[in-house]
Amino acid sequence: MYHSIPETKYQLMSVASGKFFNDTGWVLEAPDESQPGLVRAIYEKKQLKIKDDSYGIYKFADWLPIHKMLVGSFAPVTFKSEGLSKKLGLSNLYITFSGYWPERNILMKTCSFKETESYSVCARMDSDEEKILVVASAGNTARAFAQVCSDNKIPLLLCVPEDNLDALWFDAPLDDCVKLISSKKGGDYFDAIHLSNIAAELDGFVTEGGAKNVARRDGMGTTMLSATTTIGEIPEHYFQAVGSGTGAIAAWEANLRLIEDGRFGNRKMKLIVSQNFPFHPIYDAWKADSRSLLPFDDAEARKQVEIIDAKVLSNRRPPYSLSGGLYDAMKDAGGDVLLATNEEAKTAGNIFLETERIDIHPAAAVATATLITAVKNNVVKTDSIIMLNITGGGEDRFKNDNELHYLKPLLYFDVNPNERDVKEQIGKLIW
Repeated sequence: MYHSIPETKYQLMSVASGKFFNDTGWVLEAPDESQPGLVRAIYEKKQLKIKDDSYGIYKFADWLPIHKMLVGSFAPVTFKSEGLSKKLGLSNLYITFSGYWPERNILMKTCSFKETESYSVCARMDSDEEKILVVASAGNTARAFAQVCSDNKIPLLLCVPEDNLDALWFDAPLDDCVKLISSKKGGDYFDAIHLSNIAAELDGFVTEGGAKNVARRDGMGTTMLSATTTIGEIPEHYFQAVGSGTGAIAAWEANLRLIEDGRFGNRKMKLIVSQNFPFHPIYDAWKADSRSLLPFDDAEARKQVEIIDAKVLSNRRPPYSLSGGLYDAMKDAGGDVLLATNEEAKTAGNIFLETERIDIHPAAAVATATLITAVKNNVVKTDSIIMLNITGGGEDRFKNDNELHYLKPLLYFDVNPNERDVKEQIGKLIW
């Protein structure tokens, strides 16, 4: 079912200075400010009025910075766990699931909570926008934006490392409005970001903005809105695996709005975020109580990324240090950063499949593994109200149900490409 919705009324606020200003378009940073920081959407409606499920993710439109509604979306679903909670001895474990799970009435075709980002970001774009959206990704984000842009005829340039191209599967060929370029083997997510930054300098192109885009964060924040409105109160603990930490920032910001709403308590839930050993720059900085990420060797980091199963957690430059970033979120809310090995994550993924009857992505398995560890180490109480953010699942189920089509790059570039060459070749592509 398709609905039309009125534009959401909101202002933007600089987290660094507290100054308010209007969203004059594709605003990603506060004007005339030198301190690095995020901007935050401040919504006119302080109490969230939820629409019915036929609106998809736009059931939470009151707190999304959007101008329109796109077709094909689903909101995350939250349910009280029976199988996993029994296995772990927890009485108040709630699972917020994004992915493909027909029995739960959620059919995200890309099987990832990255759809919450893409449906919000693309709905923030004006209908008469003529610029080509540029998105960098290690896999799941690219798949989500590709699907949403293809379904809604929005011109898109994707930048994805060659080593991650196996993540770009779909149930049907995509519209030609979606085009893909790639950094050659040995490159990682940061190399894809570098490519996207070069492309965004071209006339007629605009960067999606990553964590700086309020629509991305508030789209991801719908996981928290789903959990809290289902439970009836703000959870005590939040578990999620992170690469950039944007999802945890989004949950924290949604938490602050829910406190202001007044109907769900005034609790700040503790953010228990996790990384896939041996790649853990956020863990290292947090354990050192450092606002800045600790120095590391890029070549060594690339080797670590090759080892980890959860490739989507491979961001070498996360929005950790800036005002309103992950460091501030965790300092304000409390919490910790935990680690899980590939083997621990695989075991946790199998446990989830056995107890809840659906497969989950490696990153979600990392989060589940750290929940298991936290229970063993008494980090959480057995009656604590816990939100486990399963950021992707049902992929095996989806692949079994559908014939797959893979998106192929039109151009490949070296890890350290010549910028002029990149611009020249991209400029020859036709949308």
